[in-house]
Amino acid sequence: MGYLRATYALSERRACRLVQAQRTTIRYRARSCADEPQIRARLRVLAGHRPRWGYRRLHVLLQRELGAEGSSNRKRVYRLYRLEGLAIRRRKRKRVAAAPRGVTTNLWKRGEAWAMDFMQDVLVDGRRFRTFNVLDTATRECLAIEVDTSLPGPRVVRVLDQLVTRYGAPKQITVDNGPEFAGQVLDAWAYAQHVTLDFIEPGKPAQNGYLESFNGKFRDECLNVHWFVSLAHARQIIEAWKEEYNTQRPHSALNQQPPAVFAQSIPA
Repeated sequence: MGYLRATYALSERRACRLVQAQRTTIRYRARSCADEPQIRARLRVLAGHRPRWGYRRLHVLLQRELGAEGSSNRKRVYRLYRLEGLAIRRRKRKRVAAAPRGVTTNLWKRGEAWAMDFMQDVLVDGRRFRTFNVLDTATRECLAIEVDTSLPGPRVVRVLDQLVTRYGAPKQITVDNGPEFAGQVLDAWAYAQHVTLDFIEPGKPAQNGYLESFNGKFRDECLNVHWFVSLAHARQIIEAWKEEYNTQRPHSALNQQPPAVFAQSIPA
């Protein structure tokens, strides 16, 4: 004797009650906003101009251009950023620094504390050139990037004299133990200007952390991105990057403000 199987049709309401699911979740259908193609196109352009910027800084630029409503929230920009394949390739760290992290207790006003250091790169013909970088540690503003094949002590002092004329003398400058900084020329200049030279301990660049962070951005977003055909070309590209860094690039430690904008909000 055969058996008949009865088929029962459940309503959506009862089915959701049985599986304890919200009906709005079952009914959800993904929708694309009308302005999404515009945002994706602009995101591609901005990322093309600034290939080493992540989605957070690109989101800040979109907010400036389109307004808070036009660019929507950061999660949406991140989703479109991933869909466009714009994610930055991460470099693996070869080793992790053993220096302990801490919070600095020295709170400086604008112009009171600077930091400076040297970097090196090459032209397309193999000639090496150096950069002398000076940073205001209160505003994170890059005060100078001097570029040349040789930057001895007297040249360093000449650049510092120009900065003092423009900004006034700082109370302290943090430096490493390089020969240009440890020499008598800079020591005599600092004595005449009543400036304290704060030498970090050998092998501990974290003690000059603000400038080390800046150097990393400078290397990643400028030096590693461009081929420099001549010294004049290098100076032109680096000066343009410095201007963008100070006036346009959002800085995460400054509430996404560029350093030059943030500098106007703190006391001199």
